[in-house]
Amino acid sequence: MVDAIPEMHMDQNELECFLVLAEELHFGRTASRLHLSRARVSQLIQKLERRVGAPLFTRTSRSVALTALGGRFLDDLEPHYRGIESALARAVASARGLAGILHVGFSTPLAGEMVMKAAEKLRASHPELSFEVCEVPFSDPYGMLRRGDFDLQLTDFPLHEDDLTHGPTLLAEERVLAVAAGHRLAGRDSVTLEDLAEVSLLTIEGDIPEYWQEHRLPTRTPSGRAISPGPSVTNFQEALTLVAAGNGALLAGAHVTLYHGRPGISYVPVEGDQPLGYRLMWRSGGGSRAIELFGRTACEVARDMAPADPRRALPG
Repeated sequence: MVDAIPEMHMDQNELECFLVLAEELHFGRTASRLHLSRARVSQLIQKLERRVGAPLFTRTSRSVALTALGGRFLDDLEPHYRGIESALARAVASARGLAGILHVGFSTPLAGEMVMKAAEKLRASHPELSFEVCEVPFSDPYGMLRRGDFDLQLTDFPLHEDDLTHGPTLLAEERVLAVAAGHRLAGRDSVTLEDLAEVSLLTIEGDIPEYWQEHRLPTRTPSGRAISPGPSVTNFQEALTLVAAGNGALLAGAHVTLYHGRPGISYVPVEGDQPLGYRLMWRSGGGSRAIELFGRTACEVARDMAPADPRRALPG
């Protein structure tokens, strides 16, 4: 008499239950993870064992363990089952416009922290979406976004470009004036925009719109007094080196007091200045489901982040 051949059709619920129980080795925890009753977990495992024709687990009142057959079945099943899950997730992501790599730029360490936290949060819920993160060049604030090197960027720059779009302000911070520790303004409780007439502000080489220059590197105080231009720089580290050497001053976001505290530089809060607002930017007409999702996640991250207090600036 020929033994009956086990039914080859496998129920997804049985397979998922087997994999979770093989990991937990506990019926209660398995039931909790799957939002099932313990009786339903036992029922699914028993049905699967009947299909196989032999026990996959040994059970006692105190423990659960895989049988030798159960261990081999786990080794054979798991990579294929996870592969099916991944394939389904990729298909769903493609249908929703989420698959692939999202290239994100950031302008400052504070923006970089926000971008990384948003990316980590999204990876947990959308593992099919990958990220490449890179700093926006100091001397070319919009070039990489325009060329498609970035899909979007999080920056504190103002934006008046017809081909670029920005979202709402996610986070705002006050500005500080970075001067050499021996400068007459160093160590003061605060300075005003009028005090900028007493320094030479570093300038930036590159493709910089005039309105951007005036925002970051004004040439006149509010009353019209001239602000002397200092040496030109191409990156932030070069700027800090010149400031520490007494060769110019720099306006920057208050976060530099936390990320760039260094000997030889004093950061002085600027009173009466408009805060820097951080926004996401992308090419006009180039939005996507992934960009929209990243924007919502960045909003959630920003709510949990507090900008630096410029009055806690470290003395030079």
